[in-house]
Amino acid sequence: MREPEISVVIPVCERYDDVTALYLEYQTGVARVTTAYEFVFVLDGPHSDVLQALHRLVARGERITIIETTRAFGEATALTIGFEHVSGGTVMTLPAYFQIEALEIQRLVRALDGADVVVGHRWPRAGGWFESLRRRIFHGILGWVTHLHFHDLGCGARAMTRPVLAELQLYGDQHRFLPVLADRRGFRVRELDVRQSSRDACNRAYTPKDYARGFLDIFTVFFLVRFTKKPLRFFGMLGASMFGAGGLVLLYLVVQRLWNDQSLADRPALLLASLAVVFGLQLFALGLLGELIIFTHARDVKDYAVDRVIHYPAPDELRPTHSDADQLAAR
Repeated sequence: MREPEISVVIPVCERYDDVTALYLEYQTGVARVTTAYEFVFVLDGPHSDVLQALHRLVARGERITIIETTRAFGEATALTIGFEHVSGGTVMTLPAYFQIEALEIQRLVRALDGADVVVGHRWPRAGGWFESLRRRIFHGILGWVTHLHFHDLGCGARAMTRPVLAELQLYGDQHRFLPVLADRRGFRVRELDVRQSSRDACNRAYTPKDYARGFLDIFTVFFLVRFTKKPLRFFGMLGASMFGAGGLVLLYLVVQRLWNDQSLADRPALLLASLAVVFGLQLFALGLLGELIIFTHARDVKDYAVDRVIHYPAPDELRPTHSDADQLAAR
């Protein structure tokens, strides 16, 4: 049996559709690219119905790897586990539910020509005006803090080359920001418009807790992308701003006390300004401590990826062989 050229990782978490129908549809799309493929299903927690369906597919001879976790760890962990068990040169992630048309898989893989990561953008996108507004706000804020402009990070259809897996570390809910993290590592990332599946009709109701988590995730990615190796720039900027504002207010109060003979007692501004100065110094010290940690472990921290290495021939390899020397002498 040929080694797989394409490995498809499908994390099965909270939301999933009929696995048998889903696999057959995905298989149709992948088979248009190559017949050497494998599917890796990662069951995040107990899913007995999905497990039985997958066992029936394996019994039919389908090339499927099934991975079960002891409990639900989240989609990012499920993807990380799946990446550890793939063997294809091209790796795809697909959701465990109908999200894009299967024929778009071929376009995603072919778009890797000249790119390291290709992410799907469902267009035209179904949904009401509120859902569209929510997506625009989310991606607008993300684009503002990262200077990267994506339109559908919620799409789980992605294609990437094998080297990308070794450089990415996913945890928490950072699977949605995989393209952002890949770009940070220096990989070439592009977004491709794909047709949304007609069966992708999940109208999820988001709670205030979900919005709070999304905001914190954006803040986390903002810090990881911009200040991972420069913590003093972030904390120092905040600390200096608070220290400067508090210092100016204290100076104003001192001037009023010395020249206008105004009492400093019972003035809330004095307490607030003092707190701002102290808190600003603490933030600055925190950033300086982070810089010391980064400096100590700088050799172990890698935030780049090498595209390719071209080895020049050694000096001995440049010397003419006996046959070459004979030909030169004959001339």
